[in-house]
Amino acid sequence: LLALSLTPALCATFLKPMVHGPDEADPEAIPSEPQPQRAGWRGQIDQLRNLSARGFARFNRWFANMTGKYSRANDRILSRPLRTFAIFVALSLVTLLLFMRLPTAFLPSEDQGFLITAVQAPPGATVERTDEALEPITSYWMAQDEVESLVVVRGFSFFGQGQNNALMFASFKPWDERAGAESGAEAVLGRAMGAFSQVDGATAFVIQPPAIQSLGQASGFTLKLQDRGGLGREALIDARDQLLGMASQSPAIANLRPEDQGASPELKVTIDRVQARALGLSLAEVNTALSINFGSAYANDFNREGRVLQVLVQADAPYRMQPDDVLALRIPNQQGELVPFGAFAEVEWSAAPGSLARYNGYPAMTLSGMAAPGESSGAALAEMEELASQLPQGIGYEWTGISFEEKQAGGQISLLLGLSLVVVFLVLAALYESWSIPLAVLLIVPMGVLGAVLLSMLRGLSADVYFNVGLITIIGLAAKNAILIVEFAIEEEERGKSIAEAVKTAARLRLRPIIMTSLAFSMGMVPLVLSSGAGAASRIAVGTGVMGGMIAATAIGIFIIPALYLLVRQRLSRQEPVPAEHRDEQIDTLPGETVSGEEPAR
Repeated sequence: LLALSLTPALCATFLKPMVHGPDEADPEAIPSEPQPQRAGWRGQIDQLRNLSARGFARFNRWFANMTGKYSRANDRILSRPLRTFAIFVALSLVTLLLFMRLPTAFLPSEDQGFLITAVQAPPGATVERTDEALEPITSYWMAQDEVESLVVVRGFSFFGQGQNNALMFASFKPWDERAGAESGAEAVLGRAMGAFSQVDGATAFVIQPPAIQSLGQASGFTLKLQDRGGLGREALIDARDQLLGMASQSPAIANLRPEDQGASPELKVTIDRVQARALGLSLAEVNTALSINFGSAYANDFNREGRVLQVLVQADAPYRMQPDDVLALRIPNQQGELVPFGAFAEVEWSAAPGSLARYNGYPAMTLSGMAAPGESSGAALAEMEELASQLPQGIGYEWTGISFEEKQAGGQISLLLGLSLVVVFLVLAALYESWSIPLAVLLIVPMGVLGAVLLSMLRGLSADVYFNVGLITIIGLAAKNAILIVEFAIEEEERGKSIAEAVKTAARLRLRPIIMTSLAFSMGMVPLVLSSGAGAASRIAVGTGVMGGMIAATAIGIFIIPALYLLVRQRLSRQEPVPAEHRDEQIDTLPGETVSGEEPAR
């Protein structure tokens, strides 16, 4: 809207007519008569104006020289359009091969300003033992220059709940106080994992939060290992351990970990129901006594210092610490006698998992990990699938969280790009009332994709969602450059020039607008390419792809577009009718012809 409304008014306001012919002034020419020099700031403005005029004049002469060289090179290219088409096909094949080799991902890992540390002590560890294991981890985080604060949550982690679990949240300083890549979240994570591997008495994993908070608990991938053959829990555990062992040898996978509790010690209480009834106790009374003494029970509320507090009934700590305390528990029977718990029950230690999980109806275990440094998430998923295929028959897997979304979106980019090309093609076909002209315009798109892929590979980026958005943008930007040449070539043909002469003139006259607009757009992408701070990964992915595509589409397109247009018009446009909006113009220019049955004007 601004280009159609505001820009013409601004051009009429700021632009001045240029003088052509023998009277045209040369900004660098020495005037025959000395001009009066104005004093003060007006004189300084005059000096700046003269200096800028000389600079513009030099640039215009340099650009005119480059335009002449480009025109001569373009003439040679147009004399051999088939050779140019062969080069175009070769570059398109290179683009396809590089695009297939570009690592894939769903979303880039973002520095969100904090890291999560999941800590798990051995099963059955006490709170005191867990606190001892947390001390070196806490000291490490607080000694880091990037860390501003640390929050520790005991009794809970991604592994499960229990007194042997803990979760830490290390919050970083603001991004402007953490200069350099070594202060980024990924660099801090790598150093922390190396330090925590030496911690005794607990297992610690440093986790980066996911790019989308609702998709999983951490970045990376999440796999559900399933017992689809009814092999039993032991077989599922063996398969999990086998997969963990194979993944530890893979260079594409890092920090693979199970996210479930192992077998924890538990006290098994066996109650002789017949003996309990013989002693005058019901099973409900026995369960209530166990629940109150070794758990807790809500009794009442009371007010204290303006607050409502609860009264919880529970056995005192010294009387609920050992297995013998269970047997020593006394329960009143129906006759009011106190019956010792050991008269009708036995206790023994055993080991069992804290919880049993299912996923889509199958017994399952959760495995989480991340791609190794230098590897993409797509490569990590492919490696995990290859390793999982070596597990025993009856053991399957499913992806969940952000990994599931990545697998679902992986096959949609081709459909999305194809749909975008079809929409642009149909719009151009309706605009020019031709099937060949849109084809000549869209043939430049592979060159834009080539630049986007090359620059992304040079920077070590992946083909993620943001890169794909950039590719769709490249389709329009590359087509824009081609339209600048094609539209002017059509106008030159309507003036009576041949196709070859028309495209030569169009390429020469539209070179400067193409170069200037493309250069301005590419420079506008520099802040995205070099961005840092919150959300930098997404901006870098978009900016890198678009900038590389714009540069390649311009640098290659100014040489290929004229030849492709010439080839398409010569080979495919012979049978196409003249567009309706141009038909009347051509008829009016032919003398001696009648229009709609009327006599020619005399």
